[in-house]
Parts: sequence; C-alpha cells; structure tokens
Amino acid sequence: MKGNKGAMRKDLWPMRLNKYIAYAGICSRRKAEELVKRGQIKVNDVIVKIPFIEITQNDTVKFKDQIITPTKKFVYILLNKPKNYISTVSDEKNRNSILDLIKENSDERLYPVGRLDRNTTGLILLTNDGHLAQKLSHPRNSVSKIYKVWLDKKTTQEILIKFQKGAQLEDGYLKPDALNYSEINDPREVLIEIHSGKNRVVRRYFEHFGFTVEKLDRVYYAGLTKKNISRGRYRHLTPDEVRNLKHLGK
Repeated sequence: MKGNKGAMRKDLWPMRLNKYIAYAGICSRRKAEELVKRGQIKVNDVIVKIPFIEITQNDTVKFKDQIITPTKKFVYILLNKPKNYISTVSDEKNRNSILDLIKENSDERLYPVGRLDRNTTGLILLTNDGHLAQKLSHPRNSVSKIYKVWLDKKTTQEILIKFQKGAQLEDGYLKPDALNYSEINDPREVLIEIHSGKNRVVRRYFEHFGFTVEKLDRVYYAGLTKKNISRGRYRHLTPDEVRNLKHLGK
C-alpha cells in the first residue's frame, strides 16, 4: 500500500488505530476493530489488540507483516453492475468480480459499498475511503436505495396496497419508504424504495407475499443515479457528490 503519513493533514494526528487502518484503505473502521482484536495488526512490530489506541506519525503499523500507511488520495467510483458478477473483493470459486470491470491502473485497494448479490444489477459504489464506507453502511444513516423489480406474476391495486404496508421478515420488520408501479402498462414491474441494507431483503420481501423476483436492478443509491452509465461501465464521483455523501445523516 503506497502512502505518505507526512502528507496527511496535521490536525489528523494523533489518530486512533482503527481509523488509521481505514484510512489506509484496508477496510472500514468496524472491520478494522475486528482485525485488531484478532491480533492481525502490529504497531512498531508488536501485536496490539486495542482498536482505539492513538497512532502518531512516528509509529509503524503493519497488516500481514506489510507496512500500511494512510492514503492521501481517496477514490470514489460508481459502477453499473451487470448480472453474474459478484461484489466481493475475493472469491474462492474464482467467479467474475466487479473489480474485474475497473479498467485503470491504481495502487489503491477498492472495496464495494452496498453490496449486490450475483444476479442483481445496478448501482454500486467502490472506494478506498473506509470511513465513508462505514458511514454509508450504518443503519442509522438511512441511505436510500431504489430498485426496479420484475415479478413473476401480475399485480393489482389491492396487491400493491399490501406491498406498501410492509411485512414482518425473519430478521425484522420492513416497510418500504415508497412503492409503486414502474410501468403503467406492465403490472409485473414495480419500483421500491427502502433504506435497509440487509442481505437479499428485496427478494425476501416479495417472496413473503408469494411472488418471485425474476429481475432486480438498483437504479438509485444515496442520491446517485445510473444516468450516463451503461451496464458494466463506471465513472468517478464529482467532488460535490462526494461532499453530499459525507454529509448524509448529519
């Protein structure tokens, strides 16, 4: 991991260890706490298990016996994910990963925010900003997501009203922020807006009502849309977009 501690703003020092690891692009602050508690981080060649100790510019931090340093360049990429790509960094089955679609040289390690399952398409954010990744993933910040859903059966206004009321799933109650038809001429297509980030929650929601989701596409994420991003392509966020993401939940 390339970096220069001296290039970081002076007011960031001293820095808590979990924040240091996140700024090095290794993972989010929450995951960094786990790495430290498992004894996978060394400070000045000594294993530490306290995530909140303070690091100074003179300390050396290692992960997997490699020196890590906070990055001075954060990268924010918005990708329109195709089907049959997984949104994890590594995969023991050697399947296609969304990282394979990023066609540019970078020394930064990118991680997905707001993961999508293999068969779901649409917007996903990749970044090396562990602090922002944690913020967008935390339930209290209520990051809004809109999905276009293709169902296996036609719906009616009566069914649509049931969809809008919410349902008790095995891992908690879900009530859509908004739900309506996507196309007036096709009652199998609906748009659903939620802020939950639970695993396969949209598919499970419609299964609760006896419907199967045949196709699922995330068309909106935290104020970002797919405009001018064709399937399998991506773009870098603008400074204003990054600023808006960082102010979510404030």
